Amino acid sequence: RNLASLYLDLKAFERRLTEYIHCLQPATGRWRMLLIVVSVCTATGAWNWLIDPETQKVSFFTSLWNHPFFTISCITLIGLFFAGIHKRVVAPSIIAARCRTVLAEYNMSCDD
Repeated sequence: RNLASLYLDLKAFERRLTEYIHCLQPATGRWRMLLIVVSVCTATGAWNWLIDPETQKVSFFTSLWNHPFFTISCITLIGLFFAGIHKRVVAPSIIAARCRTVLAEYNMSCDD
């Protein structure tokens, strides 16, 4: 194979990689927004749970029962992490990093 053919292959790879990462951006943005909303809800619920004077006087499960907003948002956040939201949020970065690693072995590089 000649150098021009390799150059065209590299350009095709770059276009396909850019296209794939670009297609991931809308879904990644939605997952990030969902993670932010649930995290803020959990933090707000945790703050209300911690400042409630009744929390110290009752059992742990009773205090969770008395604060359903915190309990539900915390369970939702844990469920999202078990479902792999942390991977979905950073998927484009993972793909680009893996491509950089492979291309570095051939003294090539790629930009995000």
